[in-house]
Amino acid sequence: MSAGLQARNISVIAGGRRILNSVDIAAAPGKVTAIVGPNGAGKSTLLKVLSGDLKPQSGRVTMNGKPLVSWSAQERALQRAVLPQTPELASSFRTRDVVELGRHPHRGRATPEQDSHAVAGAMHATETALLATRDCNTLSGGEMHRTHYARVLAQIWSPLSADRARILLLDEPTASLDLFHQHAILSKAREIAAQGAAVIAVLHDLNLAAAYADDVVALAGGRIDAIGPAADVFTAERIARLWRVQCTVRRDERGLIQLSTFPFMSGLR
Repeated sequence: MSAGLQARNISVIAGGRRILNSVDIAAAPGKVTAIVGPNGAGKSTLLKVLSGDLKPQSGRVTMNGKPLVSWSAQERALQRAVLPQTPELASSFRTRDVVELGRHPHRGRATPEQDSHAVAGAMHATETALLATRDCNTLSGGEMHRTHYARVLAQIWSPLSADRARILLLDEPTASLDLFHQHAILSKAREIAAQGAAVIAVLHDLNLAAAYADDVVALAGGRIDAIGPAADVFTAERIARLWRVQCTVRRDERGLIQLSTFPFMSGLR
């Protein structure tokens, strides 16, 4: 069995428009893969296909060596967790209650001690422990986002067997977060990957993608424009062509790619 997540020849058509066109992508255990691209490139749609929440018109997704559609909803939830762009709650919960929802797929499979350990670890990692008794309706946007991140971490807290990697799918995980928590969230994603998980994150901040991703997938017009290490994908030419901004690419003292972008002034009104 091949661990991780693979998608082959994925195409999605909606409203008469081809949103994804023959996309191939693979997420291997131990790696963070960033999906980047301008607005409307198909990033969130691709993540929905990878999670099993959207069925493509063509192509297939395999998770840990089996077609994603062959896993039951509970089996799927035991192996992969998804942080959507705009998580929602149907009613009022305390913060800890939300995080505990992540353990629901494990009922009857994990002990209360294991559930409690996962919840406590996830809340510590996201700095939400001090919010445990707060009504979620009183949280800021950033605090709510961290709470939902804790929920998905709790869902996949424990490593699986060697042939079944945990899979973490994140859609704009740094949205509404301050600078410290942006880095903290992605540092935790790297830590989870180092423990054998496959992590895929949709990111708008190209510098964060360059700093934390092992591989970068650049989407444009529903197609893959480039895939590979940040140094290969983030060229000044490509950034100008896809994002319509000028860019200076350099390496800092640690050898990390740093991008400085600014608009083409002639295009401004």
